[in-house]
Amino acid sequence: MSPFLPETWPFPAALLPEDAHLVGGSVRDHLLQRRSTYLDLDFVLSDSAVEVASDIATACNAGFVVLDEARRIARVVFDEVTVDFAQQQGDSLEADLRRRDFTVNAIAYHPHSQTLVDPLQGKADLAAKTLRMVSAQNLADDPLRLMRAYRQAAQLGFELHPQTQQAIKQLAPQLQRISVERIRSELDALLSIPAGTAQLPSVLAHQLLHFWLPHFDAHSIAQIAQIDAAVKQIAQKMPEYAKQLHQWQKPVPAGNHRSWIKATKLRRLLAAEASTAQAELTALSYSRAETHAVVTILKAQPTIDLMKTQALIRSQKFFLFKQSGQQFLAVSLLALAQGVEFAVVEPMIAKFLDPKDAIAHARPLLSGNEIMQQLDIKPGKQLGQIIKAVEQAQAEGVIEDKQGAIAWLKANPSLCS
Repeated sequence: MSPFLPETWPFPAALLPEDAHLVGGSVRDHLLQRRSTYLDLDFVLSDSAVEVASDIATACNAGFVVLDEARRIARVVFDEVTVDFAQQQGDSLEADLRRRDFTVNAIAYHPHSQTLVDPLQGKADLAAKTLRMVSAQNLADDPLRLMRAYRQAAQLGFELHPQTQQAIKQLAPQLQRISVERIRSELDALLSIPAGTAQLPSVLAHQLLHFWLPHFDAHSIAQIAQIDAAVKQIAQKMPEYAKQLHQWQKPVPAGNHRSWIKATKLRRLLAAEASTAQAELTALSYSRAETHAVVTILKAQPTIDLMKTQALIRSQKFFLFKQSGQQFLAVSLLALAQGVEFAVVEPMIAKFLDPKDAIAHARPLLSGNEIMQQLDIKPGKQLGQIIKAVEQAQAEGVIEDKQGAIAWLKANPSLCS
């Protein structure tokens, strides 16, 4: 599929009005020869954008939704293509393009005549690999564009124009007007690509995230760079495990940025104290699952510190795996990023990958009810102490199955006194 080849579109080009123009990222990416398996098309029409979208959806038996009634924007959804139709803003196509964020996103393509409309010399900035604002006022109109600038620079491998950087610095306080959900989305995108790390010093210098992440500093950036290096190390030595780092506990919708790599990097932007870090995540409206994951990674820090100086004994490994659960993927990555030798981490990764491993995937040998039945005791503090004692014995390898646990309990009557 190609945005410039109507014959590859999932709808006939004849259904488009003569004045329809393709705009935005699909034009930019085509000119940069960037390819994607999923095509997003954005059209600007001088009139009847919602009606045209509805007619195309009906003709092609596709999904249809009005995204913005006031601005007259609608979407048609096909299996592998999303097509947005927007009413022209201003009294001409050029006026519409001059309302956009960056010059490289202000290029239009007219499919019927196969010509480009480029009033702001966006093609020249594409060739120079420069991200240049259309105007400071356009950035002020939607301050999220301040964060988006660094995300797009990372994705495209571009440099921000000095005047654009200066405008971002001056407008940074305006970001507080933006919903935290939109801020979080841009931050997640930046953390999810290795090239995003190079943009973080400017994000820090311009204090774009200071209001939400006061503990984000130069040390955070250094740690994130080390995480990128650790990802490369794992990809070279354990490629299948590296694939798991790019995944998440459950499949996530397209456009969401969730992975163990991102969660590990996010931990480095937060306070070192768990309750404060959790409050920072909550303030950014992270989901309960992501908040739990990041806080779990944080709580593993004392064990990671121990791994730098000595080998973990069996019980220490047992409790690290128990505490981490699936988050061990991120814990192992963070350990390598913080200087733990690969020879130390690799055997633990092997245990984690073995679902039958008695240390990495241990299950309680006795339930509370079973202990009460075997020892004829009632619920209370004593039961809790016995459960902990059984778990400790399991962690040390003293007991390995239910029968052994029962025999061990009966051989230690002092636990019941």
